[in-house]
Amino acid sequence: MLKRENVAWYQDGAVKILDRRVYPSKVEFVVCKDYKEVAQAIADMVTQSGGPWLAAQQAMVMTAYQVQDQSVDKAKTILREAAYAVTHARPTTSERMVAVVQKVLDNAEAALEAKEAVGPSTEEFVLEQVEATYQRARIIGQNVVDLLPDKVTILTQCFAEWLIGFTLLVCQERRKNVSLICPETRPYLQGARLTASVAHDMGVPVTVVTDNMPGYLLSQRIPDVFICAADVVTLDGHVVNKIGTYQIALAAHENNIPFYVTSTPSADNPTIDTVTIEERNPEEVLHAMGVRTAMEGVKGYYPAFDITPPKLVSAIVTEKGVFSPYDLKIYWGKKQTK
Repeated sequence: MLKRENVAWYQDGAVKILDRRVYPSKVEFVVCKDYKEVAQAIADMVTQSGGPWLAAQQAMVMTAYQVQDQSVDKAKTILREAAYAVTHARPTTSERMVAVVQKVLDNAEAALEAKEAVGPSTEEFVLEQVEATYQRARIIGQNVVDLLPDKVTILTQCFAEWLIGFTLLVCQERRKNVSLICPETRPYLQGARLTASVAHDMGVPVTVVTDNMPGYLLSQRIPDVFICAADVVTLDGHVVNKIGTYQIALAAHENNIPFYVTSTPSADNPTIDTVTIEERNPEEVLHAMGVRTAMEGVKGYYPAFDITPPKLVSAIVTEKGVFSPYDLKIYWGKKQTK
């Protein structure tokens, strides 16, 4: 399911997005005919983790094809509207995601100015960007695997997309005896449905646990390490990730189990004060896979992310190497490794 065409892809005039809300019990695609529908799909959590990034890029490809018969000024206006819509569909917007889509927009505008076919030009550029993302994820996977013992049980959180995929793949390539534990990740169950499915498809032994079990598992030293990605890593070392990450980090720290975060520090978020935590519809926590689990009239509360302070983080693992959460400003002056 990590192949780009099984995440979000432009084809035949539309962007097809795998509906991760129902996968793997159903394999269904949401078909979007314009960028507004892609933005709505992102807001509705049709796709999560790295999926919105790919969906946003593909929305730009679709829009480029749709505006290529417009005047240059009109085409630019629509492309800029599309770029903003897809990158701001959810409140906790990664500035890196904005930067990635901005590159696509810049390329499209340059093609328009040069009177090139903006649709094919944008499509080719996005394909190159997606391939670069895969390569970056592999390097991060290599760097984090360098830190792991030859026999390792990894506890993860939510769905780290290509980062967890390449971490497991590199473990296999190096013949490490690797297994995975996934908390279910309520209320959308990304851990149970997505992360576990990827590991199982790769032949990695995987165990799903409920969201209130990691503390006990860590106290019994069943996992050797806690690894997750992040939606935002601020330059002052705070990790913003799927709700539940903070409590796992607390338990890992209490039991002297390392916590590695595989993500790029955000230059646009110098401190945690610059991050807005998304609070989603409270009704979502009162349901599981479309079935209401609480009595009518009971209230819900759903912050989608939480904040882990740097004192609980062992290292931030990037494509440029391994960093202390207290030294992340160094990242932006260092060249890529490997």
